[in-house]
Amino acid sequence: MEAIRLQKVLEKDGEISISGLPYRKGQQLELILLAKPTPSIIRPNLTARQLINSELIGIWKERKEIIDSTTYARRIRNEAQNRME
Repeated sequence: MEAIRLQKVLEKDGEISISGLPYRKGQQLELILLAKPTPSIIRPNLTARQLINSELIGIWKERKEIIDSTTYARRIRNEAQNRME
């Protein structure tokens, strides 16, 4: 079976138009439509200087319930991993 790959962007909800196919009237075709996943936002890696100057460093400093940030981070990481299982 010959395959033709076309990539289209829908212009109207629920409608797609295809023309210029190399098939004749009466010929049976099978169409399989696959939606492409929405691309995720790619964020550039930060340099050490950019990270230090970002708002991420010190984000927990005002949190009263966090006495030891290393222990707190380890605890929430373990909780997240156990939720996945």
